[in-house]
Amino acid sequence: MKRLHALLLSALALVACNTAQAQLLQPQQPIDRIVAVVNDGVVLQSELDSALTQVEHQFAANPQQLPPKPVLERQVLERLILMKLQVQRAEENGIRVSDNEVDAAVANIAKQNKMTPDQLQQAIVQQGGDYAAFRKQIADQILVQRLRDAVLQGSVQVTDAEVNNLLDSPAFKAGDVELAQILIAVPEAATPDQVTAAQAKAVDVEKALAGGLDFTAAAIRYSQAPDALEGGKLGWRRVDELPTQFADLILKMKPGEVTPPLRSPDGFHIIKLVAQRAPQKQLITEYHARQILIKTSELVSSEQAQQKIADIRKQIVDGKADFSVLAKMDSGDDTTANAGGDMGWFPAAQFGTVVAQLLPTLKDNEISQPFQSPQGWHILQLLGSRQVDRTEAMQREQARQAIGNRKAEAAYSDFLRDLRAQAYVRILLGGAGEAGTAAP
Repeated sequence: MKRLHALLLSALALVACNTAQAQLLQPQQPIDRIVAVVNDGVVLQSELDSALTQVEHQFAANPQQLPPKPVLERQVLERLILMKLQVQRAEENGIRVSDNEVDAAVANIAKQNKMTPDQLQQAIVQQGGDYAAFRKQIADQILVQRLRDAVLQGSVQVTDAEVNNLLDSPAFKAGDVELAQILIAVPEAATPDQVTAAQAKAVDVEKALAGGLDFTAAAIRYSQAPDALEGGKLGWRRVDELPTQFADLILKMKPGEVTPPLRSPDGFHIIKLVAQRAPQKQLITEYHARQILIKTSELVSSEQAQQKIADIRKQIVDGKADFSVLAKMDSGDDTTANAGGDMGWFPAAQFGTVVAQLLPTLKDNEISQPFQSPQGWHILQLLGSRQVDRTEAMQREQARQAIGNRKAEAAYSDFLRDLRAQAYVRILLGGAGEAGTAAP
């Protein structure tokens, strides 16, 4: 009190006191509260508010597609809970992400948006965002991707018999489809009443769609899939990547049509066929070329190798020496030297990025300027190019990837369902608590 009395003796102190009193009269910032307990972690109101703002910004042009605020809050909260659970499991498994890795990811995002990292940071702050929270989101996404890789490592095996069966199936020949979905989820170890309730809700959604409700709006409002807030968009998928019971039905549909509710371990799906496209021939360009390499070493510097390859090129271009003869005499490439430098026919990317970028710039029989690689200095002569139908070989690889993707998606979906079912989650939205281990 003495100090306050002394300060009041000066006009400056009086102004300061009045300012402080005015601040006390202003509404105070609410204390950040917990909206969900997730095992030994929490989701804060500020995290939920930030995620809600992102969704609302995404749908600023079509706000009518968003569900009522309480429904949207619950959907976004469930997404945050699932992310929190995955991050927790990743950290328990010893998965880490360094600051340098986050820096690299941020730089890549900035580059995609034609910005520098500093400009990206300024843009986030100017839009009212929290840059530290943005970096945390990036780190969490990297963690989750590494968790997924670890969960699936060695668990997805594809046999030649499976590949052969898929190649012979109508689904493989059907090409690609663009899909969207609505999922009415069923909890792990659901009771018959829970299954019946979920099925009834799915039927109600089906009727609403038949009555003219926009599919995107319905997905945002009703779907419990992770892609709900994207309008249920699944993007383009090969038909052969889809579960068999879905693929068989989708093959009979036309773009714009919607399936009835389809049962899966996750619940009841309503699938919309947005578009489809037929498979196309896989034509690739192959090149025939030959090369001469002068390797660098402790005895041959880069400058010496560069000068020697330049001299060799001049001899060939001036007609004073034969390419194949010099390749056999001087080339340091053990795989091609004995063949006069002949590299055979190959796709552009087979010999690395530098060669792939160089080949399309050369005319037949033209000799490139000297270029450098980690091995040393090269010259390359293009002998010809051709279009090759690699459809059969690429289809086989696509079939193997399709089976692997299908198995991986199912395996990770099972993992997430078990992770959510076994977790301790207490929802504190609206002041009401909900605890348990089963998904709501």
